[in-house]
Amino acid sequence: MARIVMKFGGTSVADIGRIRNVARHVKREVDAGHEVAVVVSAMAGKTNELVGWVHEASKAEGSNVNIYDAREYDAVVASGEQVTSGLLALVLQSIGVDARSWHGWQIPIRTDNAHGAARILDIDGTELVRRFGLGQVAVIAGFQGIGPDNRVATLGRGGSDTSAVAIAAAVKADRCDIYTDVDGVYTTDPRIEPKARRMARISFEEMLEMASLGAKVLQVRSVELAMVHKVRTFVRSSFEDPDAPGMGDFLNPPGTLICDEDEIVEQQVVTGIAYAKDEAQISLRRVADRPGVAGGIFGPLAEANINVDMIVQNISEDGKSTDMTFTVPSGDVAKALAVLDRVRQTVGFDVVQHDEGMSKISVIGIGMRSHAGVAATAFKALAEKSINIRAITTSEIKISILIDGPYTELAVRTLHSVYGLDKQ
Repeated sequence: MARIVMKFGGTSVADIGRIRNVARHVKREVDAGHEVAVVVSAMAGKTNELVGWVHEASKAEGSNVNIYDAREYDAVVASGEQVTSGLLALVLQSIGVDARSWHGWQIPIRTDNAHGAARILDIDGTELVRRFGLGQVAVIAGFQGIGPDNRVATLGRGGSDTSAVAIAAAVKADRCDIYTDVDGVYTTDPRIEPKARRMARISFEEMLEMASLGAKVLQVRSVELAMVHKVRTFVRSSFEDPDAPGMGDFLNPPGTLICDEDEIVEQQVVTGIAYAKDEAQISLRRVADRPGVAGGIFGPLAEANINVDMIVQNISEDGKSTDMTFTVPSGDVAKALAVLDRVRQTVGFDVVQHDEGMSKISVIGIGMRSHAGVAATAFKALAEKSINIRAITTSEIKISILIDGPYTELAVRTLHSVYGLDKQ
């Protein structure tokens, strides 16, 4: 007998028929003798509908200004997951499984006060564990907790993944299964490269890089939590027949295991290729070269909640000025330029230039730590395809390359092939 947390996303619970299919997945684990908690998202499209209602309700009559109380936003959008948890509990009861729905505040899941993007501070799993002992399945509304103001607080889009991993850590689950509309984590996006392969295992660090660099399989914060608390996490498909061969295999079910790198016996040099479109490059020319300049630029951008990624700095020959280039999401360009215009006189730079429509291609693999020449291979392969590199950043297990957007798919396929990821 083991303790398992199962999480099902919006497409998996899109209607009553799919909720019945989810219930079969849950019943399979219960019948195998496992203690089970289930975390559910809102039904597909429901959160967007609720957010739309908030925006509509918060506008003053005759005005296009959209300012709303974040606490009431949370009260509205958290209802989507609450509906799903109740419906799944009812379906489970109808097929003979003892189940009870739980809202975040009932557990309780304690969060900070950042309504709309709250972070989990603590989970008291005592009552859940007691109910496990009674043979009851807990069906938990994801994406939510209770803030210090004693009001519901939501965790940001994709927050149900974070809920599931945090609950798995709190109840000391043997495994956390994230069921979604894909059957695992692939070496790259199969829509771009048909030869992409599903990985049997990937390390926490590699998955964290892939999630933060464009892969949409898991929310970044959920991977961070899994890595910190060593929660073995499986990415699985909810659209597989719940009773298909191997689905009940506890040790090696179909899907991708995200785990500590010690569990991965054969480590490839490169594990996967991630990409992120709609990047913008901003360059500041002839910036004064003195202490505090970088803080004067990037501090105000951070305060404006603008996510700066790749940063490249070149010092002039005379050492008196520097050029500074960095990337931001294309949607934040106007806001970033406004911030830079405001600090221009204080910081001291001559010209601001920007280019939109960039893409960031990233090569990821824990094996890069002990192998030389990985970056050179990428640069040579892209050069042979006449793909110009705008900027480069590296870390211990990652190389990120900024290129012009129209070359995205060609670059992904080229790098996927040159590192042998299209071979079994």
